[in-house]
This record gives sequence, C-alpha cells and structure tokens, in this order.
Amino acid sequence: MFSRRFFGLTLVALPVFAEKDMTALQIEVKDLRGKPVERAAVVVRFVEGRSKLKFGRKIKTNWELRTNQLGVAKIPPIPQGKIQIQVIAKGFQTHGQTYEVEEEEKTIEIKLNPPQPQYSAH
Repeated sequence: MFSRRFFGLTLVALPVFAEKDMTALQIEVKDLRGKPVERAAVVVRFVEGRSKLKFGRKIKTNWELRTNQLGVAKIPPIPQGKIQIQVIAKGFQTHGQTYEVEEEEKTIEIKLNPPQPQYSAH
C-alpha cells in the first residue's frame, strides 16, 4: 500500500486482492445424534455461478479432503454460486446435495444417516 499527495489530497492505494465473490467454506459432518464424524471423505465441486477466473488465472474449484476429529472440513475460498458436496463415511449412507453459496463465509452442517438394510431377491 502506498500514499501520494496530489493537489493537496492524499490518495491511498488499497490492494485489489480482496476475494469478493468468493466463499470460505466450512463443512461440519455429524451423525443423527449430533456427534462429529471424523475422517469422513468430503468432495466439494463448484458447479455454476460467478467467474472461475481470478486475475486472468483459473482458480481451483474442486477439493477432496477428510474431516478432522471435530467432524470439520475447511475449504479454501471457492467461487460463489452452486456447489455440490458429497460426503462418504464408513458406517453411514453417502450424502450428496447441491448448495447455493453467496456469503463470504459459510458453514454447512451435514447429518449422516445410518446405512439402510439391504435385501436380496434370491
């Protein structure tokens, strides 16, 4: 940042690196009782919305990570718009849903269901 005097006025240049139109995303994965699910696989994919370009460069729009011991996965800033989240955890049904994100920061809580009984026709 720099400042400059011009005709008695002080001009201040601010960095243009603000990440507007981006969302810092936190995903909390819990079981139906509200207990955190650790080591759940979380896949986040930007589907549609605002630009995928930042300063002329393509930005990352897909992430694959795991939840921590608190059941939390933190995603770096992602473009605002529609995103798909898929969560896979041992002993639970797979969760998949599309979400709309329009804030600078957002926390999405996902509750996983236990597996359904499987039946065989034979």
